[in-house]
Amino acid sequence: VQLVESGGGLVQPGGSLRLSCVASGFTFNRSAMRWARQAPGKGLEWVSTIYRDGTTNYADSMKGRFTISRSNAKNTVYLQMNSLKPEDTAVYYCGVTIRGDSWGQGTQVTVSS
Repeated sequence: VQLVESGGGLVQPGGSLRLSCVASGFTFNRSAMRWARQAPGKGLEWVSTIYRDGTTNYADSMKGRFTISRSNAKNTVYLQMNSLKPEDTAVYYCGVTIRGDSWGQGTQVTVSS
């Protein structure tokens, strides 16, 4: 299993970013994919999950601001983040459970003026 995130960066409060995660080494279109994040000094926090049928779930603090989507043709899962706040600053990881949890290396998102 390999997961490679990209798209992080520095953005001002209220701004937007789109994260991408390219997956390989497993049957992507049969797998639920998720995003999680880890803020400085805190544990891993679940953000969102998209199931193989396209059903989505979000943590309450992300509802209405974040949108998860997937392209099975590209083996890629996305996280569109709008109305970003300083408290969204974290390393964002995509993950999948294939005989155990696998995570990518993460991409840093910093929300600051």
